[in-house]
Amino acid sequence: MQKIVTHLWFDEQAQEAVDLYVSIFEDARILSTQHLDAPGEGNEGSVLAIDFQLAGQRFHAINGGPYFQFTPAISLYINCETQEEVDGIWDTLVAEGEPVECGWLTDKYGISWQVVPTILEQLLADDNLAKRTAVSKAMFKMKKLNIKELQTAYDEA
Repeated sequence: MQKIVTHLWFDEQAQEAVDLYVSIFEDARILSTQHLDAPGEGNEGSVLAIDFQLAGQRFHAINGGPYFQFTPAISLYINCETQEEVDGIWDTLVAEGEPVECGWLTDKYGISWQVVPTILEQLLADDNLAKRTAVSKAMFKMKKLNIKELQTAYDEA
């Protein structure tokens, strides 16, 4: 069992958000769903919390009300092997959300994500300062990261 689980607090959109996130990753699934069972609360039977898994990582989503909001101070980082994977995940998460820069976006629920090609870490770790600088400059001009453009910046430096 995973010792530390990321807890995501939603107003009333936990089920909708989890359904979206589970649809993005092939190895994702809902593990369990808890419902409100207290009679007389006006929302008996509605979803209280959902345990789910994305890419082997367990999460807990709760409908906790409007008391807290997500901030970019914590984000979910997604390593992507191909541009097709970057595009698919980015386009799905940014729909009704907001692109930021350097591979960051905020989805329609307010969660910050970083959609990053795995090659970026390799390019930024190169011993050649000129190559690292060229890749960084290219990255800072992008919202959704483009592997071909990052690789070109690296190769031309």
